[in-house]
Amino acid sequence: MKTIEVVAAIIQHEGRILATQRGYGDFKDGWEFPGGKMEPGETMEAAIVREIKEELNVTIEPTKLVTTVECDYPNFHLTMHCLLAHVVEGEITLVEHEAAKWLTKETLDTVDWLPADVEVVEKLKTMI
Repeated sequence: MKTIEVVAAIIQHEGRILATQRGYGDFKDGWEFPGGKMEPGETMEAAIVREIKEELNVTIEPTKLVTTVECDYPNFHLTMHCLLAHVVEGEITLVEHEAAKWLTKETLDTVDWLPADVEVVEKLKTMI
């Protein structure tokens, strides 16, 4: 089975966490932490800064690795490195997503998370 390695940003602002809704692909309309594929030789931090600039048109500062999730999907295995981050420059603009929501610990379960992101949400509940 093919393995895809990605990074995801857990963007925090004033006690809330950003969730984004996919606007394309097999998992269109599912909710996720924004991010994408790592390029060969790229660090997790460099990859997440690049991906968030491309997807949300903001500059973020990753602060720590929260977790790495291993998840089997029907056609591939996903390795997802999830980094806590905050916006340091710009206003969020949805380039690739249909919608975005700022969620609190109490509202994390109000969106339909994609399978890999569910594990991250459960970990976040114990952290925030």
